[in-house]
Amino acid sequence: MSIIADHLSYIYSAGTAYEVKALNDVSFKIEDGEYVGLLGHTGSGKSTLVQVLDGLLKASEGTVYVDGEDIFDKDYPLKSLRSKVGIVFQYPEYQLFEADVFSDVCFGPANLGLERSEVELRAYEALKQVGLRDEAFYQSPFDLSGGEKRRVAIAGVLAMKPKVLILDEPTAGLDPAGRKWILELVARLRKENGMTIILVSHSMDDLAENAERLMVMDKGHIAMDGRPKEVFRYHKELFEMGLDIPEVVKVLYMLRENGVNVNTDAITVREAAEEIRKAIRPA
Repeated sequence: MSIIADHLSYIYSAGTAYEVKALNDVSFKIEDGEYVGLLGHTGSGKSTLVQVLDGLLKASEGTVYVDGEDIFDKDYPLKSLRSKVGIVFQYPEYQLFEADVFSDVCFGPANLGLERSEVELRAYEALKQVGLRDEAFYQSPFDLSGGEKRRVAIAGVLAMKPKVLILDEPTAGLDPAGRKWILELVARLRKENGMTIILVSHSMDDLAENAERLMVMDKGHIAMDGRPKEVFRYHKELFEMGLDIPEVVKVLYMLRENGVNVNTDAITVREAAEEIRKAIRPA
């Protein structure tokens, strides 16, 4: 399922003294099954963009095509969009509101008008998919740990069986084990279900290891769009936009500046280790 952003603009508080243009003539296409990393400094427009893609905000100008259909057309059933494009917010509390976990995960598919048996089956499968312990199913979601709340929020979206999964800073605030689990889950969902993934993150290392394509936002527009190796070559420009590069890339640039002949295109730990090995022990 492809997503096309066609000349999107979005203005907050339009016509007032507080008017802010969060998106400025943004256009791109995301193909079916792509894994895209979306990055930008705070205020760059990335969170606004993903909410427009999911139909939570209506574009001030331009439109979004999902599977060839204009989601802002007056006759487009936005309810059906929930079963196509799902979004998991950075703070899971924003998505949790029912008395117990199972009811919370049932909420989305129930709103699709499905039979109760199908709703409950989807909720059960989604909760098992995210690895939540069975004894937590009938607890209040607000009694869970931060990592478990995030699992419930993801399960609530998976129960809708979307073809596109948008995750806004899904690893923020998690320990290394939690981050690893989230990223492995996303990779598994993509492999098993053929999902299109849009991952919003400040972690360059996470994006370098996982995303196939990076879109860099700055001042409401797409400043860069390409494969990670291509984007990270512009490290000076990224720094000027308030962004960073993966730690391993920094190490490679430092080595090269100090006379070690390494390829600075390596962006993962494994690739960097191989480049350093070759530089130290050439064939």
